[in-house]
Amino acid sequence: MVLLRFAPSPTGALHLGGLRTALFNHLYAKKLGGKWVLRIDDTDATRYVPDAVQGIRSSLAWAGLEYDYGPEKGGPHGPYFQSQRLDLYQTYAKKLIDSGHAYRCFCSPDRLSEAREKLARTGSNATYDKACQHLTDEEAARRVRAGEKHIVRLNEERAPRREQITDLVFGPMKDSHAGLPTDPILLKTDLFPTYHLASVVDDYEMGITHVLRGEEWLPSLPLHLDLYAALQLPAPQYGHLPILLNPDGTKMSKRKGDVAVGDYMKRGWEPDALLNWLALAGWGAHHEYPTSPASTSSSPSSTASEHTDTVPDSTQMMTLPELMEQFDLSAITHRRNSLDITKLAYLNKRHLMRTVAEGGAALEDLARRVYVDIKEAFPESQYTSIADIASAITALESRLTTVKDIPSMGAFFFINPDWQGSEAEGMMRGIEVEDQRTVLDAVASRLRALRPTEPEAEWWTAVAFSDVLHTEMEAVGIKSKVFMTVLRHALTGMKKGPSVPDVMRALGEDRTFWRLKEATNLF
Repeated sequence: MVLLRFAPSPTGALHLGGLRTALFNHLYAKKLGGKWVLRIDDTDATRYVPDAVQGIRSSLAWAGLEYDYGPEKGGPHGPYFQSQRLDLYQTYAKKLIDSGHAYRCFCSPDRLSEAREKLARTGSNATYDKACQHLTDEEAARRVRAGEKHIVRLNEERAPRREQITDLVFGPMKDSHAGLPTDPILLKTDLFPTYHLASVVDDYEMGITHVLRGEEWLPSLPLHLDLYAALQLPAPQYGHLPILLNPDGTKMSKRKGDVAVGDYMKRGWEPDALLNWLALAGWGAHHEYPTSPASTSSSPSSTASEHTDTVPDSTQMMTLPELMEQFDLSAITHRRNSLDITKLAYLNKRHLMRTVAEGGAALEDLARRVYVDIKEAFPESQYTSIADIASAITALESRLTTVKDIPSMGAFFFINPDWQGSEAEGMMRGIEVEDQRTVLDAVASRLRALRPTEPEAEWWTAVAFSDVLHTEMEAVGIKSKVFMTVLRHALTGMKKGPSVPDVMRALGEDRTFWRLKEATNLF
């Protein structure tokens, strides 16, 4: 079975880069008819942040990225916290030692620092002088029994050399160990594994078939393939996703800028819009090359061919199912991409409009999501039900960037207009009082004439308000600009906003009549 995994560290809030990695794992797993795992890489206790795991799970749930196995869900290869799998890593480390592919290093931090400095002075790129590599088994065992602290290192001299490897995203690449430390550490003095050992062991033990992760791990791929070879285990296929950048070109990180998914949740962005935005950042030309279990390096081969199949542009509106249908790893560009917030705003508007057009449960869910904000903004209002909010969203839909705009753009849907405010008074400047009264009386009379003799709950929503207003405007002979300004003033007290017919429909019968009457009493 095709099985992928998303393995974040609980060192802080889930950020946009992490969400995109989770998204691509989700899309690729579903595209291939497989499943994916949430695995928590919590082997660095010094950087652990309380509640980070819950934050990661909440962010994934908000985005609609439901993992198949992992914390709270369980699965066939648990536990899904690496800190609960320490015995497993120690077993594999011993296998490597026994086969001669790894050894115990007893060098103190001071001695390691001294060795690095000495190597640097000689012009060597090595980071360790391998002082412990040739200790006999008896000597190593004696020092372990004596309680000496030690680490376990990979014996890179036993590592295989490959001419080429293939990455699912970057294609054929040269196998390069140049950026790796000398005899990399696999097990630390506290018996916790490094990322390299834990990742390889867990991916094998859990049956992971494909690994999609950030480009920052690309230099480590030779090491990971070395470990698979040393343990005589089959390696999964690897794909590395180009890094997302800040608008200024710097790498996105938890320490810089506003990149936490939680911040976007709080600002009212639509989950589908955020996923849409992340997915299409870097979704470009296709690349053709074979894939294989072996893959890596730091620069793509110049021989990779490209073709020009149609791919979505960076502002094409796509839902999660639509992204899944069109997802193709070969369409991901090799360059790093910066995120343009204006594209997110554009996509968010379109996703909101789509939700409004869909109506029903989708619109109700949207209203429910913003309910608390509306109640906090208008605590005394009696018009903050889910139905009232849904009506306001429907009227405002083409004007909203996010649902957080509702209180500022549509306060009049929840509270009465401020007719004494400077904006409202300015609207009526230059309009004769007689014209104001004529417009309000004519519209109120016309709407009363349309009211059915027998109560009908839905009659108001069936009224063709645009036709009614056009007919009355011609009947009273008042110019359109004046006619509509008078009505907008009476109903909203604001110069800009949804169309007057949309406002009337959203306000409902009682409030529309009341405001027309109260506005008349202002004269």
